[in-house]
Amino acid sequence: MLEQVIMFSILMGFLVTVVLSPIFIPFLRRLKFGQSIREEGPKSHQKKTGTPTMGGIVILLSIMITTYVMTLKFSAPGVEMYLLLIVTIGFGLLGFLDDFIKVVLKRNLGLTSKQKLLGQIVISVIFYVIYIQNDFSTAVSIPMTDFSLELGWFYVLFIVFWLVGFSNAVNLTDGLDGLVSGTSAIAFGALAVLAWSQDQYEVAIFAVAVVGAVLGFLVFNAHPAKVFMGDTGSLALGGAFATIGILLKAELLLILIGFVFVVETLSVILQVISFKTTGKRIFRMSPLHHHYELIGWSEWRVVVTFWTVGLLCAALGIYIEVWM
Repeated sequence: MLEQVIMFSILMGFLVTVVLSPIFIPFLRRLKFGQSIREEGPKSHQKKTGTPTMGGIVILLSIMITTYVMTLKFSAPGVEMYLLLIVTIGFGLLGFLDDFIKVVLKRNLGLTSKQKLLGQIVISVIFYVIYIQNDFSTAVSIPMTDFSLELGWFYVLFIVFWLVGFSNAVNLTDGLDGLVSGTSAIAFGALAVLAWSQDQYEVAIFAVAVVGAVLGFLVFNAHPAKVFMGDTGSLALGGAFATIGILLKAELLLILIGFVFVVETLSVILQVISFKTTGKRIFRMSPLHHHYELIGWSEWRVVVTFWTVGLLCAALGIYIEVWM
């Protein structure tokens, strides 16, 4: 029974996205919700100007519908499910506001960094309050050991850092056609395996619902993309990724499973530090995927390479957590 629920969750997530996207994309075009490409980005990306964005709305709808319907097939939704939905929808709404400012008000940078950070912190604290009231662990597990570090009240700082960090990391990775869709499918697939191995079936259902949703979105987001997910999708996916890791007590393992997201973020941090301290750039452009574009790689080659790295890291993460 449970195996069927998991299988149908992937299928339903995929089908909901595939069915809704052809309806939603023309609607976005009519509203002129087209992506504005930053002038400082690669010149080859200028041709993407006007491509409908905010497609993350479809991903969110698919995840919510699939998760709720399939969870009810298994049992009544528990606290874990509500925590996942609160973070995913919360970060998704924040991303929607950012996208709305960009495409409707024509302010290309959207929310200011302070406004976005404040919203992310508020959602993270709400998550922590519900989390702690339901007596979840405030210890951080150390991979490949039986040791865990009890953080107590400091765990709220860890949660804020993790949710904000990974939501921004996925957001930074969303710069090429299909890059985040593919890497997210791989990363959430790995988390689904971990959830299954821990008998956290609600979390597993949510994770595979995300896999189905982003694979369905990839049909329209693969190069050349007909739609972008925007911050609506990327912030929501990053928040959900971190939340699952926290619920599975695999917080630090997310660094490996989400290695592509982490490296993309580090490339931006290192680039800024290097330029401000030495006046020199380490990469031709950051995030890292743009560097490979500027040294001559095709967009598709960069995306497939990053998918492959993500797949290898996800497989290693599963091996460490499940079989070691």
